[in-house]
Amino acid sequence: MVGPRRVMAVLEALEAAYGRPTIARRRPPLDELILTILSQNTSDTNRDRAWRSLRRAFPSWEAVRKAPRARIEAAIRAGGLARIKSRVIRELLRSVHAQLGGLDLAFLCSLPKDEASAWLRQFRGVGDKTAACVLLFSCALPVFPVDTHIHRITRRLGWIRRDATAAEAHRVLAGMIPPDRCLTAHVNFITLGRQVCRPQRPRCTSCPLRRRCPHAAAAI
Repeated sequence: MVGPRRVMAVLEALEAAYGRPTIARRRPPLDELILTILSQNTSDTNRDRAWRSLRRAFPSWEAVRKAPRARIEAAIRAGGLARIKSRVIRELLRSVHAQLGGLDLAFLCSLPKDEASAWLRQFRGVGDKTAACVLLFSCALPVFPVDTHIHRITRRLGWIRRDATAAEAHRVLAGMIPPDRCLTAHVNFITLGRQVCRPQRPRCTSCPLRRRCPHAAAAI
């Protein structure tokens, strides 16, 4: 088990390198949920294109719920995997409406984080990371989403097992990241993963964590 002092040393090194990011405007939970679904297995650029196209094509989420799947698929085609994501989005909206009689998910922000996460994860296409992104970015709840960058970096740091599943990584890291550092740590780890700790040919010599990382010690 990685001790809290070691964790804080890494988080502080990342903050020294990348700062402490904040969120200027929080989206409603349903907006954040659909945006996160669109982000799955694609780039931020393609996600944003799909998001803008979807919002231009439909005046409301209620209109998306009632729309033929082919129209949703056409609207989000720029984001990739449009056939799958259009089905997930429409089924999600229909399931939420069937349960709540509407499409407002603001109530999630008042629930305990574990209860809110469990409620979101009941829906097809909503896993640990997607639920955590909604609760962190929309509701400001102290949860720590683990994406592919974070999974890779924490494996290299020795914080999780090399063969840890995504579910295990979420569980382990949730107990390690201080609640007041969840947003900063999430954003900074992703920045590190994109710029330095890449899947292939990581730039270990310029990494702000090189003195704390077993992978970097072996590579340099």
